Amino acid sequence: MAEATFNFPKGFLWGTATAAHQVEGQNENNNWYAWENEPGRIHNGDKAGLACDWWNGRWQEDLSNAARAGQNAHRFSIEWSRIQPDANTWDEKALEKYREMIQGMKKLGMEPMLTLHHFSDPLWIYNQGGWENKDTIDHFIKYVRYAINGLKDLVDFWVTINEPAVYTVGGYLGGGFPPGKNDLGQAYNVLSNLIKGHAAAYHVIHEIQPDAKVGIAKQYRAMAPSRHWFPPDRWITRFSSKSFNDAFMGPIIDGNFRFAFKKEHIPQAIGTQDYVGINYYSQDQIRFKPLAFDAVFQERHFLPDAQLSGTGFIANVPEGMRAALKWAHQFNLPIYITENGVEDTQDTMRPAYLLEHLRKVWDAANSNWQVKGYFHWSQVDNFEWERGWSQRFGLWGIDPKTQERTHRTSADLYGAICTENGISSDTVRKYAPEMLDKLFPG
Repeated sequence: MAEATFNFPKGFLWGTATAAHQVEGQNENNNWYAWENEPGRIHNGDKAGLACDWWNGRWQEDLSNAARAGQNAHRFSIEWSRIQPDANTWDEKALEKYREMIQGMKKLGMEPMLTLHHFSDPLWIYNQGGWENKDTIDHFIKYVRYAINGLKDLVDFWVTINEPAVYTVGGYLGGGFPPGKNDLGQAYNVLSNLIKGHAAAYHVIHEIQPDAKVGIAKQYRAMAPSRHWFPPDRWITRFSSKSFNDAFMGPIIDGNFRFAFKKEHIPQAIGTQDYVGINYYSQDQIRFKPLAFDAVFQERHFLPDAQLSGTGFIANVPEGMRAALKWAHQFNLPIYITENGVEDTQDTMRPAYLLEHLRKVWDAANSNWQVKGYFHWSQVDNFEWERGWSQRFGLWGIDPKTQERTHRTSADLYGAICTENGISSDTVRKYAPEMLDKLFPG
């Protein structure tokens, strides 16, 4: 066994990622609050409730833990419905609270990466049709302009929209997100409006803050044909990857939006990213099913020998991270892993998952690809959307009833990596000895 360290580039950003509705708590003015109060929408009938109680200040404890563990950055979101509770009202106190949070991060030595839209919409927007309504683009830009003007002196990194394809598929192709529709035509309309919203936001941010770094956080879902020898499996895999992974990014390259069997030219979107943000979790094997109309003629599964998370939601497929990085490399821009992690209540799978995925990130960063940072999902267990509290992604555990935090060993493993700016054989030996021979073969 070799004694060595996989060193990451100097200045690499190490952090965790969170989203406002998932951690703040007491958020009662957005579409997800309404969704949680509809019977049968959330697993086990769970509700966000206090979430991680960040709105009352518990962010200080969680981010202090992160900073002590060597993290030098944090990706988070602000809640549109708090800043603009109705169409004609701006809440200065809410904006000031976010300023205090960001100032707290900076005092802890953490670079803030701020997401402007992470799945949740104000109720007044939702009740007007949400992103189905093209007027939402103008409303979003007014909110963006207000937020940037109020926070530009504190933030350099901006994410306009988190996972637009997930938002669209989840809400409009039967995925369990509000508004719970299954309508391909509306899915196309929503994704088109999200692209236009992103493009307009990009231009507004640069108008106000010319040196800002602006992008999206794009979930890359790795996909492979279940039967490589079978042409229909290969075809449906290409079709699915282009629809999910490429549809939003196409307009940024050449202005051409293609989703399912429709297309549109959106020239204002060309060149509207300064970096590529990747959210990667797992890879699907795809099998063609000619009669599966509701499932877009396919069946998905994981590799039969893949290590699975507790609920079977995620398979440990680090090669998918390599595929995601290769996909991002085509844009010739800086790359940030804006989310990566695994739900693991017992903290038994997370060490291997973390190490194997970071090894792929290291490969890319040391192949002269512009990989600049990694944000683990998440610092602390949080409310996982339609899956409620059934999945635990945190380096720290939480009891949502008592708000008690529980330290997990993976927090120390990730802390050692952040502090070293690398993965050493000593760290692996200490925290995940079962991975030594795999990562450091003789």
